[in-house]
Amino acid sequence: MAQQEWLYGLHAVASVLEKEPERVIEVMVLKGRDDDRLSHVINLARRFGISVQFCHRKVLDEKVQGEQHQGVVAKAKPARMLDEADLDKLLAANAEPFLLVLDGVTDPHNLGACLRTADAAGVHAVVVPKDNSAGLTSTVRKVACGAAEVIPLIQVTNLARTLKHLQQQGLWITGTAGEAELTLYQCKLTGPTALVMGAEGKGMRRLTREHCDQLVKLPMAGSVSSLNVSVATGICLYEIVRQRQA
Repeated sequence: MAQQEWLYGLHAVASVLEKEPERVIEVMVLKGRDDDRLSHVINLARRFGISVQFCHRKVLDEKVQGEQHQGVVAKAKPARMLDEADLDKLLAANAEPFLLVLDGVTDPHNLGACLRTADAAGVHAVVVPKDNSAGLTSTVRKVACGAAEVIPLIQVTNLARTLKHLQQQGLWITGTAGEAELTLYQCKLTGPTALVMGAEGKGMRRLTREHCDQLVKLPMAGSVSSLNVSVATGICLYEIVRQRQA
């Protein structure tokens, strides 16, 4: 594992300073920029005794290889990766677990967007396989706008085995597939629930599909055949939220 990583973006850096300040080694901000959001990040860093350097844009650009850093970059210790043991603790702590499972989502922008939506919808954790999935990179944190520091991202060795374990713990597994007979709005989605979203284009892998209790699809009225996975995830999560609150 890398000894350090570069975080960037106002939300991502502020969030890690608020939640895990012990991870942050130093903060670098754009010289000459003066606004409330950046001042908030600087004040947070100084409150925890973290060094703040004022740098030219070129220096910041080089640290994040041209990504949009919004004038702030932080050097940080890597976060601890969560695994199956953490998942069991989370299941024990919640009477009605609400999980999002992503099978083969390799685009960090999609993972970041899914984390952000999952946090907004009240999901307890996002589960991904260790292999064939995007990890918790700086890009994911930036796109997640702070959600990556709040919602647990659990990496499991064998996704099919994890789904079977979730079923044994009383969760109902709902997978999404374009060829499903029932639409999202025709299915019961209350109680302990895990929503499984497949990779864009490929969908869920065969073993993942076989471990679902039900398959649902989104009704598609237009000419496009599918939606971006993060958009589809948002629609599905909020239908679950609606049913859970009804």
